[in-house]
Amino acid sequence: MRKCLLVPLFAVAVVVALQPSASPAQPKGDEALKSMVEKATAYLKKSRNEDGSWGASPQNRGVTGIVVTGLIRTGTKPEDEPAAKGVKFIESLVNAKSGHIAGDDAKATLINYTTSINIMALNAANKGDKYKAVIGNAAKYLKEYQWDENRGKKMDSDYYGGAGYAGDKSRPDLSNTAFFLEALREAGVDKNDRAFKNALVFVSRCQNFSSEYNTAAWAKKNNDGSFAYTGANGGENRRSDDVNDMGGYGSMTYAGIKSMIYCGVGPDDERMKKAMEWIAKNYTLDSNPGMPEKNSQRGLYYYYHTFAKCMDALKIDEFTDAKGVKHNWRADLIAALAKRQKPNGSWVNETDRWMEGDPNLVTGYALMALSYCKKK
Repeated sequence: MRKCLLVPLFAVAVVVALQPSASPAQPKGDEALKSMVEKATAYLKKSRNEDGSWGASPQNRGVTGIVVTGLIRTGTKPEDEPAAKGVKFIESLVNAKSGHIAGDDAKATLINYTTSINIMALNAANKGDKYKAVIGNAAKYLKEYQWDENRGKKMDSDYYGGAGYAGDKSRPDLSNTAFFLEALREAGVDKNDRAFKNALVFVSRCQNFSSEYNTAAWAKKNNDGSFAYTGANGGENRRSDDVNDMGGYGSMTYAGIKSMIYCGVGPDDERMKKAMEWIAKNYTLDSNPGMPEKNSQRGLYYYYHTFAKCMDALKIDEFTDAKGVKHNWRADLIAALAKRQKPNGSWVNETDRWMEGDPNLVTGYALMALSYCKKK
């Protein structure tokens, strides 16, 4: 039985965002979950490209991985449509020479990011270890492009341990590093592998927590336990149009927490305690918390799937916010997605940032989030 995670009231300010609730006409719980998945699957059958992919080229190489992962994790069998042709498309992206899963032509961009996503997709479709070798080679590729001593970076570099969008010149960030860690975990890389140890150095340097783990001036300035986009290059963020605004926000904070868990950080670690204080103060599914009000809907669906993964990694069924209110996070997430699903079965973010104007990508994110909503 999973335990309810309680955050002491004295540890955080008494602030809580009100949650959207499903309207009386909407189905609830498992019924709502089933209905949303069926509608989304029907939409994706119609929106798929002739080659089995989703989205415009070359972004379809990553979008398809998100969609296939969401479909299979919510009940579509890998041999059934619309997942089957998507899996075949991903197979066509396997680069036998390098090991990555982003193609073998000039359009093979965002290689680390795309490979991480497609490891997740092929792992979901991995019946009878069909893709074991492909996944193993891809994980090896990812580890070779992590910023560490093998790529000329020492511990004192703010690149150290991180992963970026692509090879030698790509600056690392927390979003890519979170996908990188998830891919290694799904590939079965040993939890004691140095890749996890090194990644933790980078992840910790993305946290607004002034400590031995992050000595940057911006961490001391904010110091609330939240996470920013990257500590590289002295710190860059995506919270607002000012990249130097290093205040943390929801999608990166949940990505940071789950990444620390994957790297072996326990609940009693001071970094974890500080991060949990922040999400207790900022628990909401009505926006991407921590964003300025005018940007509150940016990256909302990325936030939803990261929120779900993080709560699952925390192994909790209920979350207690800073006011002492207990939340069934699965029910909250189902309600938030139910009210936002379009009549055609898709989801799309009207605040079109970070490709969330693409209903294929956003519907994939939504399915990935919903895959964690059936209580285990």
